[in-house]
Amino acid sequence: MDFGTVVHTDLADDAPSMMLVCEHASNRIPVSLGDMGLEPDALLSHIAWDPGALAVAKLMAARMSAPLVYGGVSRLVYDCNRPPEAAGAMPVRSENWDIPANASLSSQGRKARIEGVYEPFRKSLSDVLDQYRRSLELMVTVHSFTPIYLGKKREVELGILHGEDDRFATSMMAQQPAQNPYVTRLNEPYSAADGVAHTLDAQAAPRGLMNVMIEIRNDLIETPEQQSAVADALVPWIARVLSGINKKVAM
Repeated sequence: MDFGTVVHTDLADDAPSMMLVCEHASNRIPVSLGDMGLEPDALLSHIAWDPGALAVAKLMAARMSAPLVYGGVSRLVYDCNRPPEAAGAMPVRSENWDIPANASLSSQGRKARIEGVYEPFRKSLSDVLDQYRRSLELMVTVHSFTPIYLGKKREVELGILHGEDDRFATSMMAQQPAQNPYVTRLNEPYSAADGVAHTLDAQAAPRGLMNVMIEIRNDLIETPEQQSAVADALVPWIARVLSGINKKVAM
């Protein structure tokens, strides 16, 4: 099956200290899968992708001269932040929507998606990490989340998440900007217990690379101005924390 371009890579020109990943950057459904049995509004919603996340990731990458790896297909086809054995890798239901094309997916169909979507994404990310291994100190994954989930409003605006390596996440929380404009919480609205730390734990942790997952409420990054404001808040914050950690290590 032809899934089209499932992963994109923007490389850096120099020796970057950090790299960015945006697994849920696209809501594209391959032509061969039609509409997956879903209405157009579902395919435009947060169940299909992370609205605004790629725009923020690209701004951050440009400002920090960092490489960026991002997905080119909807998370409904395959969620690249989940291992093949996870139920959420090819979800049969997401929030209030059933996913008919996934409910009827055969073992052969699952294998085709793993080999055609997940493996190329995993390999591309691994290759970039290896390419810059001499200079990289940090991997940041960028996501967005819906402000209302299952009818419940989420007060958190910015989530700082970690997997098995909590070094950078806890340091970010401890060193929040004095005038942080966003309600920021550790491991909200998700945590590793929800299975969201796969990329962090499978790619960065084995390399000893510090890592963190940034979750941004998507109503705060709907416009270019909002996206730029979030990037303006995150870039110096991350840079300051990374510099502080490096100073401690050098002492």
